[in-house]
Amino acid sequence: MEKKRMHVLISGRVQGVFFRAYTRDNAIREGVAGWVRNVPDGRVEAVFEGDRDKVDRMVAWCHKGSPLGRVDGVDAWEEPYSGEYVQFEISYGRPGQER
Repeated sequence: MEKKRMHVLISGRVQGVFFRAYTRDNAIREGVAGWVRNVPDGRVEAVFEGDRDKVDRMVAWCHKGSPLGRVDGVDAWEEPYSGEYVQFEISYGRPGQER
């Protein structure tokens, strides 16, 4: 199976609505590794790595989001697959800091 890595930034009402927890739960269910975190500007940022079709499903899910949230936009771009993540986790670091 071909591997893929996607980096996404989700905007809208995505903080304080369990978006990160729903993202983590869906990523674990899909078998995708990576991380998700809040960004100081109000967006949520995530990196997904795994089988191409599973990563694509996670990016598609980001367009819907958590039941209490509202997604206004998703910026997504592919990055080189690294295989550096073994699981999916919620990160509490700020961009540029250690997760």
